[in-house]
Parts: sequence; structure tokens; C-alpha cells
Amino acid sequence: MGREEKGERGMMMKKRINEAVGKSAVGRFFKLEERKATFTGEMRAAAATFLTMAYIISVNSTILSDSGGNCSFHHCSTSSRAPPLPHCVFGSNPGYEKCLASLKKDLVVATALSAMVGSFAMGLFANLPFGLAPAMGPNAYLAYNVIGFRGSGNVSYRTAMAIVLLEGCLFLAVSALGLRSKLARLIPQSVRLASAAGIGMFIAFVGLQIHQGVGLVGPDKSTLVSLTACSDTDPITGACINGKMGSPTFWLGFVGFLVTSYGLMKNVKGSMIYGILFITAVSWFRDTKVTIFPRNPLGDSNFEYFKNIVDFPKIESTLGSISFSEFNGTEVWIAFATLFYVDLLATTGVLYTMAELGGFVNEKGKFEGEYSAFVVDATSSIVGSALGVTTTATYVESSAGMREGGRTGLTAVTVGVCFGASVFLTPLVSNVPRWAVGPSLVMVGVMMMGVVKDIKWGDIKEAVPAFVTILIMPLTYSIANGIIAGVGLYLALSLYDAVLVFATWLNRVGTRVVGEQNQVSSAASIAGGEVHVEII
Repeated sequence: MGREEKGERGMMMKKRINEAVGKSAVGRFFKLEERKATFTGEMRAAAATFLTMAYIISVNSTILSDSGGNCSFHHCSTSSRAPPLPHCVFGSNPGYEKCLASLKKDLVVATALSAMVGSFAMGLFANLPFGLAPAMGPNAYLAYNVIGFRGSGNVSYRTAMAIVLLEGCLFLAVSALGLRSKLARLIPQSVRLASAAGIGMFIAFVGLQIHQGVGLVGPDKSTLVSLTACSDTDPITGACINGKMGSPTFWLGFVGFLVTSYGLMKNVKGSMIYGILFITAVSWFRDTKVTIFPRNPLGDSNFEYFKNIVDFPKIESTLGSISFSEFNGTEVWIAFATLFYVDLLATTGVLYTMAELGGFVNEKGKFEGEYSAFVVDATSSIVGSALGVTTTATYVESSAGMREGGRTGLTAVTVGVCFGASVFLTPLVSNVPRWAVGPSLVMVGVMMMGVVKDIKWGDIKEAVPAFVTILIMPLTYSIANGIIAGVGLYLALSLYDAVLVFATWLNRVGTRVVGEQNQVSSAASIAGGEVHVEII
């Protein structure tokens, strides 16, 4: 049988499958024929979407585990009889590191399950080809701004999850009432666009640091931040000990970043996950300078778990980890307000963007399944908080699937199946090193910077608040500070227009009053003259 004949038979078989599924109950439910979609096209689209967003499993678990979760200094091991001190969490204490390793395993499962539930629901109820997962941005905000690195902030992990739960409930109410898009329009467009870019810069900055990424930048006494990539660092201060740019893990991460970049240049599907896989695979070899399994008790324990490859995990430390006991503090409500509005803008904006890219938006600016889509991602956030992860939202990587022909919810359902299957690979996914995740965070920052082209840089009133928003987020290590600064500056610059309008109004009122007074004076003068004549 020749190659051409095999190709023709393959095409015929593919056509029969597509026709059979299209006319089946599944095809009618997802409207395959109505939307000119095919079963094989939906499967190909699901594979593309999953491959391009699967990095979130390791990235999200790494970011949230940096918060320390429910681990505390009480988990630190000590060689003496004295109780452990709080600062032990910032070193490499074996007991605390073991707690973090267990936390990361739970977060891997929680991330995959929340993505599975969200994607399933989006496909079944909204019939849209969008994949959902814990969103980038909210996870970094909670981990590094609210909870703080290894619990150094003012809000506990349990309280942070309660904030996400409450936010999800408010999301659901706002979505059910149809107010979501109206609320999103209250912030100036320039600041909305700049917030996405600023969050990208913030995430990229996180990916460049020693504790969360490749370690290219670190602290400096004189300049606050400096080039590092140290071969050895102080475990508490992060300062270089034996020179800069000598870190083997940094150079491995740099090579992985190039792999991802080359793949994206050539439009290779799943380029981000391929970069992570390359770095991770090299790091899994023991007795190397870049190994994630060093010859110590923690490394040996992690390696033994890693060798299981497949596991049937349970969520122990994050499931139902919610507490409202600290809701009397102002920090909690500031975090809630900030997270709610940031997420409101991001999730609403991404949903509309994906709908526009897919050609679902009509001339009235609406799309089929819009109401259900908003309700689904709000409900998914509630489920995610119960599992122990942050806000679940539609991913821009869904565009990769739509480019492959994804037109219906069958794509999203299949993406959910893929995330569900990944739960059983926890021994592999939980041992992805931070220097494998760092390059992907930088690449996410690159992708999020694309919105700056839509900012009106020629208009100072638009440009200055936008620039300040982008600048403040990474420099103050706070997404909230950036949004507050941008909105505040926009209002301040808008005062000029307001004062000008008010002055113009006063001038008109004054002119009118003077005119009326002149008319009254003239009338009085005429009347007085007539009386004077009659008296004479």
C-alpha cells in the first residue's frame, strides 16, 4: 500500500469519525456542525491548549508554596532541646523544608483539580473552548504581598483562602446580576491596560529572583537590587558569597529560556512546557551541580517519592484550609478589595478577548454563553479556594487551541480530562525545580507586555498614569500599590479638566448675571427717566 493510498484512507477514516460524532448526541450538545467544528479539530485544539497552559501546574504550586502555606516555625527541626525560633523558616531547616515539600505536592493536586473542574464547567455550561486554571497575578499577589514569603506578611494562608472564597462569592453575585462588565469599566482604560503589563513585570521580576526563580537578581546594600546569579548565597540575606554569575542552575535556566523562546519563534505548540521539561529533566540527575536531589536527608526523601512516578495523592494540608478569624484587620479588607478588583478586570478582560479572537462576539458586543461563562469562572474560584488555590480564570493560552480549530466546549472538556490525568503524576510534577519555573514566569511577563501598544502614549493624561502603574508594581513589590498610584494620578490629572470646566461654567454664569444686571439697570434708568419727565 503506497503512502498516498494510506493518506487517503486516513483522511476518509477521519471524515467518517467527524461525521459520526457531529451527528451524535455529543455533537448536537456541543453544536459541532452548527459552529462548523470537527471532532478531530476539537481534540487537536484541546491538546494545543493543554500543552501551552500545563506549565501552571508546577508554576502555581511553586509560587503558592513560597508563601509557606500552613507551615510555620513549629515545623522546624532543631538539634537542641530549645524550641525552634521564628527565623528558622528563612534558612534551609530540614523540618521546615520537609513541610514545604509536602505542601507543594498538595498544591500540585489542588491546581490540577481546580483547572479540571473549571475547564469542565466552561465546556459543559457555556460551550466555549476556553481552558481555566488558577490565574497568574492573583497567586503572586497573595503569596508575596499578602501572606508574604514563607509567612512573613500580615495575613495567614488560611485567611488568604477565606479572602479568595469571599471574593468568589461576590464574583458570583456580580456575575449573576450582570454587573461585571459595568464594574470593570469604572477604571480608566489606560490604567486597565497598564495593570496587565505591570503584573507581567511583577511576575517576571519574581522569576528572576533567587528564592522563586533563576536567581539572576538579588539584594544589595547600596542599590537595593543587583545582578547576582551567585554560586553560593547567604541563606537569610540572599547576598553573594563567592562571586556573581557563577550559578550553574542560572545558566541551565537560561538555556531553558532560549529553548522556550526558539519554540515560540517557530510557533511550536507547548513551547513553554518544553522549556520547563528540558530544565527539569536535567535537574533530575543526581550528583550534578544542578540536581534537585542533593545527597542530604531532604534530597533523599524527595528522590524516594519521585521514584514512584505515579501516585494516588490526597490533599492533606490545603483542603478546606479556610479561616475568617482574622477578618477584623484592615489588611484583610485591603487585600480583599485589591484582589477583587484586579481579578474582576483580568478575568473579564481575558474572557472578552478570547471571545473576540474566536469570533464569538456579535455586533452588539455580546457572545453566546457570556452569562454562563462569567458564572462558571466565579464558581470555579469558590471551588479553588476550598482546594487551597487562588482565583481560577480563563487562560489566554486558550487562543492556541482556537488557532487549531477549537470552536466548542468539547475542547474545554478535553482540557479538563488532561488536567485530571495529571493529578496522578504528582511525584514528577512536584519535583520541578524553581530554576525551571523562573524562565516561564519571565516569558509570561513578555506575553503580558503586549497590551502596552494600545496605550495612548502621545496623550500625557493617559501615558503618565499608565507608566507609573507599570513602574510601581515591580519596584514596590505590590500590585495594589501600582493600581492605586495609577488611578490616583489619573484623577489628579483629571482635576485640570474639571477645574477648567468649572471655571468656564462660572464665567458663563458670571457673564449671564452681569448681562441680566445690565438689563435691569437699563430698564430702571428708562423708567426713572419717564417718571422724572412727568414730574417736571
